[in-house]
Amino acid sequence: MGLQDFAPVYHPAGFDPELRAVLADLQLGRWLAVRDLLVRTGGDWALRTARTQVLAVAAARTDAVEAWLAEEPGSADAVVMRARVAVERTLQAHRGEHASTGVLEREARQECLIAAQRVPADPVPWVALLALAQVDVGLQCGEHWRVAWEEMLPAGPWGLLARVGERDPAGNREAFHRMLQFFYSCPHTSVVDAINFARWAASWTPVGSPLRMLPLYASIESYWRHRQDGTLDPLQHRQWSREPVVHYVRGAFHGWKERLAPSTSVVDLNYLAHALWAGHQYADAAKVFGALDRYATRLPWAYVCDDPGHPESAVREFVRARAQCLTTTRTHATPAPKHRLRPV
Repeated sequence: MGLQDFAPVYHPAGFDPELRAVLADLQLGRWLAVRDLLVRTGGDWALRTARTQVLAVAAARTDAVEAWLAEEPGSADAVVMRARVAVERTLQAHRGEHASTGVLEREARQECLIAAQRVPADPVPWVALLALAQVDVGLQCGEHWRVAWEEMLPAGPWGLLARVGERDPAGNREAFHRMLQFFYSCPHTSVVDAINFARWAASWTPVGSPLRMLPLYASIESYWRHRQDGTLDPLQHRQWSREPVVHYVRGAFHGWKERLAPSTSVVDLNYLAHALWAGHQYADAAKVFGALDRYATRLPWAYVCDDPGHPESAVREFVRARAQCLTTTRTHATPAPKHRLRPV
């Protein structure tokens, strides 16, 4: 198979084979495997947050969690998953502009508070509450508009982020992405606010932290929004090879883990591969593409492809970028042929 014939794989479980197996069961409405997986996950907050997020998307289309609670009403994990599923259904209704969004949001908030009380050390109920902030476009809930920790940053659901941080001091990836989503959706904030927040977070997080990827998300979101509203500078694609974007791309790449853990985000690595490729850092991009193996995500490729409305266009963009990076790297790595000396 040639580089251009490469067929990427899209799967929400990513690098987590245990989660992949459980999702197959969950999609059939079975919950026992979910219960056992969360028991094995324990207090690994990064992994627990990532797994419950993916599980909630699948469970929202079934009654598996409801069946679990009916069988085991004393299960704390089931209570947390009920909150996760309620939030996911609310977000789906909000994206679809359904009239039921308000009712679902209130119910989801209540489920999150119940879960937070039931498992006080768990950051996941607070991450779920933070996810609901983007639905509150009218800022009806006071906790969604608190003064920021830094003077130059906008107000937002900082109290909820702090609650997550108290329980997961390492820096919860999803929580910070939920903050970004709030700044994108709130009518009183902007993409510039999101960029400033992302750069602030990346400035103090340790090497190897997934929070160092945040500026990459904010930069591509800015590119996409300018593209959508017709204000895109023809030279804006060059931002990936210019400061300060290069600084943040290098910061994200430095310390990234080539030995991938189950909690490693496939989306993060797609954003990193894109940023390096777009900045003509082909050798480093090839390393990330190599680590990704076949795993791809729709974004950011759909934002930069020729026809964002067609999924196959995003696939082609991913395949093209991957092939260019791997081909360039292999060409440069090929040693020059040795010249034989002619006998005298």
